[in-house]
Amino acid sequence: MSSALVKTVGYNMQRNRTFNNELMQVTVNMSDGEGRVFRYDIRRNWSDYTWNSHYLNMSNYKDMYSKSTRGENTNKSYQGISLVLQSWTYSILTDTYGDIPYSGSILGRDSLNFEPQFDPQFEIYKDIFDKLDTANAYLATNQAIDPTHDPVYSGNVNNWRRFSNSLYLRLLLRVVHKDEIKEFATRKIQEILETKKAEYPIISKNEESAILRWTGNGAYISPFMLTRVQDFRAVAIAEFFIDFLRDSNDPRLNIPEYGTGNVNRLGIAPISGSYTGVPSGYEPGNEDVTKMSYFYSADQQGGVNSLQKEPLTGMMLNFSEVEFIKAEAILKGIIKGNVRETFYSGVESCIRLWLPNWKGNAQSHLVASDIDWNDNENIEQKMERLHRQKYYALFMVDNQQWFEHRRTGHPILPKGKGLSNNGEMPARMTYPVYVQSTNSKNYRAAIERQGPDEMNTKVWWQKP
Repeated sequence: MSSALVKTVGYNMQRNRTFNNELMQVTVNMSDGEGRVFRYDIRRNWSDYTWNSHYLNMSNYKDMYSKSTRGENTNKSYQGISLVLQSWTYSILTDTYGDIPYSGSILGRDSLNFEPQFDPQFEIYKDIFDKLDTANAYLATNQAIDPTHDPVYSGNVNNWRRFSNSLYLRLLLRVVHKDEIKEFATRKIQEILETKKAEYPIISKNEESAILRWTGNGAYISPFMLTRVQDFRAVAIAEFFIDFLRDSNDPRLNIPEYGTGNVNRLGIAPISGSYTGVPSGYEPGNEDVTKMSYFYSADQQGGVNSLQKEPLTGMMLNFSEVEFIKAEAILKGIIKGNVRETFYSGVESCIRLWLPNWKGNAQSHLVASDIDWNDNENIEQKMERLHRQKYYALFMVDNQQWFEHRRTGHPILPKGKGLSNNGEMPARMTYPVYVQSTNSKNYRAAIERQGPDEMNTKVWWQKP
């Protein structure tokens, strides 16, 4: 369990840093060369990393389930956690590629199935929902587990149950607009948040967030520490990410209690006393664009607040995301509630996750910064306001910023003149090239059903 978690979170962090952050204008890996993700110029070999890593590690989660069903080792809590981690990992895979090997995957060793079929994403989601319902029931037994196996919750089974149901909410909201599953997804969101709340506990405060916190001891050393310090700080921060924080006087950019001088909580280096980003998607050869602010590496400023060794970078799902899910469900009439107050809770919990001792509050901060909730806006304007803040809640959370942008179109990203792909945000990663030869029959069936194996082919939940 612990080894598999460290590996999965590490894989997600590396892909978040080099892929999600470039697409979603958190960073700009400046170069005029080919294969620049921030210009939507994505080489097909980028597809291999997530596919190879997560499928390889999935066998650990399935073995974990199998071992916890045998004789004296029978343990419903481990079974439930295994189902949660399988669901979490498969959801990242299917949201990245679309249709994927699912029901027949990881059967090479036991069943000699080396060419698994690709399941339709709709069927994958349905089975994930079944797994999460089963996990909720198993985890309700609260059977003890060894806390040394658990780098996320230190053996707190109830918090694993909260993570499971919060993940359920994330995925339900992703597909609730689809006719094939709308009735079920709507009813299930209502059950989790209204009619059966006691049966489906969710993450309700920052302390219950699913985070593998890097302690710096033993195996729990951040994978970012494997990146050379000069490479970590070589990447510029994008205007879209930094300008909003700077212009709204966001407290995460300058809190004296977390350091001195210019070292802020997010470990961002100012330039000449100001936080300045680079426009993403700028044209190659534009000599007016120069690197400005960047993320400090661990050897700068004494390593204070560098994301290279930040415990919070092992982010899986946090309380702020749950609050923004609830706010959107209220906004769209799925559940009842006060969208303004829930929006405030999402903003405040996001700031307090990084700044537990912050003396302010969300409403005062938003009003003072002229970015308060506005009841007079239309639903699309409210969605933009909500997802502009959710964008920061999803900072460091695998590819969730990209997934949410593909689902909603928010937050609206500026489009530079140097973008490839006609300026169209990629809708998926292509399948690894070797899959075409090693599993050709099922590969062909998948693209016949889903569409061409290209990055603009929309996955099921993204299609109209």
